[in-house]
Amino acid sequence: MDFQLRFKVNDYIYLRDPESSEIGKAIVKSAIDLIYTLGFEHFTFKKLATEMGTTEATIYRYFENKHRLLLYILNWYWSYMSFLVDYQLKNIKEPKQQLKAIIHLLTHELPDSAGDLVYNKKWLNQIVISESSKVYLVKEVKEINKAEVFLPYKELCASIAAIIELYNPKYKYPKSLTSTIIEASHHEQFFIDYLPRLTDVQAKNKSEFVANFLEDMLFKALA
Repeated sequence: MDFQLRFKVNDYIYLRDPESSEIGKAIVKSAIDLIYTLGFEHFTFKKLATEMGTTEATIYRYFENKHRLLLYILNWYWSYMSFLVDYQLKNIKEPKQQLKAIIHLLTHELPDSAGDLVYNKKWLNQIVISESSKVYLVKEVKEINKAEVFLPYKELCASIAAIIELYNPKYKYPKSLTSTIIEASHHEQFFIDYLPRLTDVQAKNKSEFVANFLEDMLFKALA
């Protein structure tokens, strides 16, 4: 059963909180659908307004530009991933099994979602794989970071790094290993679909390849 989760997103990102109105929620939902379909480069507020049957001016009341809208979508996603990690680890006590559960979460598609204002989690996951680096590989990254816009991602990394420290207290680089694992999960999933010769994937194990690769890398580093 689908329901809409709500997370507090940094108000630096938006001009008006999308959660404050039905049209604001619809803007975010439709943007996810359209970015997934077109790609971020071809996505525009004009196309979004046409898709929604509204005006560009309405969208600009909520977001200054499409980069800020993508930032909002990714902030929501990382808050959602933190929620899923906390939920899935509730009944897992062993750090090794917790890390395996996290890798599974990072490397498997999220389920489809239904509902007028429920964000499509599967498409959102694909946007993160394809587009997430575009929010920080920009000239303004220092200014954006000062506003703590990347805090949800940092908090997720910190939570996973804490589990790595429990598994091996002597390991010196838990935060670096965490961010490497997360980014590698994105790169490998992208490469499998578009540049498979950059990976060692075989057709018969495509669905589990990334999880197996990351587990191998993670636990050998922590051995």
